Amino acid sequence: MLGITKKQAPTPVRSAIGAGMQVTGRCTFQDGLQIEGTVLGDVMGEEGASSMLLIHEGGRVEGAISADHIVVAGRVVGPVLARERLELLASGRIEGDVRYKTLEMQPGAVVAGQLQPQVTPVAVRETPVPPEPVAPQAAPVEPTFELRPDKTE
Repeated sequence: MLGITKKQAPTPVRSAIGAGMQVTGRCTFQDGLQIEGTVLGDVMGEEGASSMLLIHEGGRVEGAISADHIVVAGRVVGPVLARERLELLASGRIEGDVRYKTLEMQPGAVVAGQLQPQVTPVAVRETPVPPEPVAPQAAPVEPTFELRPDKTE
């Protein structure tokens, strides 16, 4: 298919917030985090390392979320930043603005907010400096030859 490159090894899920569990406050994680319970606060994957956030059907986050790869089957109330890929499953609900590089959205998924694709910025070209204005010069005068009558006496 077009656009498909070699698959990378999936990011391992090393941490979980289980069903029936509620966490209040900012959460940061490395590798993968699976949420089946509730988080009242921001959830951030560390930048510079591959990160994956999985929000299961019963999971809920009230706060900003950010990771390289985000899969939402539950509910998010807050802004979303998927640095690489965002997957919205049919049961997924997001209330907030969403920024992503690539997006996969199944029928039934809902986003109540703006979808903002993050495109790779174009290299900035230096604008050529216009030359300084030159004072207008008088048009060159063509030489003329006047015939003078010879004065002979």
